[in-house]
Amino acid sequence: MKVVIIMGSTADEPHAKKITDHLDAMSIQWEQHAASAHKQPKEVLKILEDNANEESVVYVTIAGRSNALSGFVGANSEFPTIACPPFVDKTDMLVNIHSTLQMPSKTPVLTVLDPGNCATAIHRIFKV
Repeated sequence: MKVVIIMGSTADEPHAKKITDHLDAMSIQWEQHAASAHKQPKEVLKILEDNANEESVVYVTIAGRSNALSGFVGANSEFPTIACPPFVDKTDMLVNIHSTLQMPSKTPVLTVLDPGNCATAIHRIFKV
């Protein structure tokens, strides 16, 4: 069991740390990558391929603006994908929420805005 965090950019690291601090407190193993679905789709696919044979993985995607990363991961993996978008203010939050919630059919992405709740959701998924 592990969490694979994929950030759209290294600028998302402070947001990721809010999640990983909680994961560490729950003793949940995680790894972190920075790869944009828009700019580095082959790198994102490589991350997914590298984890395809794991027994249990939860992907956490951290991307703002036009959040292609979450849908790309959700569409190309059999494991759960949780989007936890970063935002700097309420206007930014609305843009991020809308781009994260609007996923195509057969592209299941869960959206959790609070980093602590994201870690708690992962903990509950792994307890099943």
